[in-house]
Amino acid sequence: MTRSRIELGDVTQHNIKQLKRLNQVVFPVSYNEKFYKDVLHSGELAKLAYFNDIMVGAVCCRVDVIDGKRKLYIMTLGCLAPYRNLGIGTKMLEHVMKCVEQDGNLDSIFLHVQINNESAINFYKKFGFEIVSTEEHYYKRIEPANAHVLAKTLTGKRPADAAK
Repeated sequence: MTRSRIELGDVTQHNIKQLKRLNQVVFPVSYNEKFYKDVLHSGELAKLAYFNDIMVGAVCCRVDVIDGKRKLYIMTLGCLAPYRNLGIGTKMLEHVMKCVEQDGNLDSIFLHVQINNESAINFYKKFGFEIVSTEEHYYKRIEPANAHVLAKTLTGKRPADAAK
């Protein structure tokens, strides 16, 4: 039996169009040019996921500063439907967690999920995320328009930070 390979690759000028196409297929919302321009400069916080050398998913994050705290925001994390439940989302989220750990100075990770997206909500809960609030009318032009905010507070801060 051959083992399936899941690998993550960088987002570059050469594959950004593939990322756009993937996002159009996976997500009910469309992202503007600024989103993709920012993604090109996000380094390790944006990755494409390959399954046996086929691009099937992607994750794009950014660091936000809210109330003086640095938080990692997962803008998109998605995978083409036929490739779900194969560990690709897990691999992408584990990569994000590793980036957060290496940064060492982030307070939490958060994201928005459409309130009827049970599979996404359950996926994040497996990794210790919790629904912390619900934003009404978060999405434009899609139903339901409400989104849950899922967050995971990070406890593994450096000892020096804990003393503050």
